[in-house]
Amino acid sequence: MDHLENTIALRDVSKSFTLHERRIERTIFESVSLSARPEECLALAGRSGTGKSTLMRMIYGTYKATSGQILVGSPSGFVDLVTADPWTILALRRRGLGYVSQFLNVLPRVSALEVVAEPLVALGMESSQAERRAAEMLERLDIDRSLWQLSPLTFSGGEQQRVNIARAFITHYDVLLLDEPTASLDALNRDRVVGIIREALHRGSTIIGIFHDQATADQIVSRKIQLSDFQGASCARS
Repeated sequence: MDHLENTIALRDVSKSFTLHERRIERTIFESVSLSARPEECLALAGRSGTGKSTLMRMIYGTYKATSGQILVGSPSGFVDLVTADPWTILALRRRGLGYVSQFLNVLPRVSALEVVAEPLVALGMESSQAERRAAEMLERLDIDRSLWQLSPLTFSGGEQQRVNIARAFITHYDVLLLDEPTASLDALNRDRVVGIIREALHRGSTIIGIFHDQATADQIVSRKIQLSDFQGASCARS
């Protein structure tokens, strides 16, 4: 991997799950290798069950690879998420690695404004300044001002997804993972989100995502990675 050009690289990454009750080991994929540079947007493609969401969670450090390396750039050099300790992974998430899942996962009774501002507060920004920035993002994504002090867990699916987007894009991440970011949105809000994604790319972010919405993919995706090309044996008895 050229450390001067790439922000992320996967080397021969494989993932298997063991189903202990049936003594079966299921290989999801094997020997996945890819790399991406700043301003690139890679789409993970393939039919259901090929491991797209699994690979995203592995890049975020939630799942551990069975073998291989997942290298993500940081200010102190490249971190291998396969071997990194939890504290290193958490530090990388605060400053260099973001993730937008399909579902908003926040504490109850925390307001939408606080939820969106939290990444900036975690980086040391004064809370009032962070909330001003959060208000700008919520306004841009057309979240009604009357909702800002309410928990986003009470919002509609589309509103929750926009809060998720606002939270992820309020700060810069070198690598950003997007799991169907426009799945719950109408055409107008989809276009708003596409604009925000494009701005992040222009600022130098690398984006890896799952985009079932073809209209979104057509506007932002640089390359597709077909995970069906990396399928191993479906199962083997231990």
